[in-house]
Amino acid sequence: MVIKKALILLALIFLIACTPKVPQVEIGDAIVIVELAITPEEQAKGLMHRTHLGENKGMLFIFEKEKPLSFWMKNTFIPLDMIFINSENKIVDFKKAKPCQGENCKQYTSKDDAKYVLEVNAGFAEQHKVSVGDEIKMNV
Repeated sequence: MVIKKALILLALIFLIACTPKVPQVEIGDAIVIVELAITPEEQAKGLMHRTHLGENKGMLFIFEKEKPLSFWMKNTFIPLDMIFINSENKIVDFKKAKPCQGENCKQYTSKDDAKYVLEVNAGFAEQHKVSVGDEIKMNV
């Protein structure tokens, strides 16, 4: 009986260890499950053509170098909060971005250098009391 329980426990530990990690960001009082945009192609597409983004879901753009980052909302149908994060995992800026289906879409540029941009549903930053200077945690 003891051996059977030990084997079950070992099997559970193995299953937990083998479960793929779900990329997530802890920001404010929330945990956001994120899709990653790492390649230039993924970054160019972003959240284009999506009509829905679930609550506490988002996209994390990861860049090689920290620099001023500029985004637009071409072919995006969802209003978003863009949260700019530096290499020390501190928020340096955030923007409320409006959808744009035309050619002359507004540019949203970070005030300071950033390495990451977290895109979430509009109102997220206010709802979760996100501020410039806040530190975030990433599990990606």
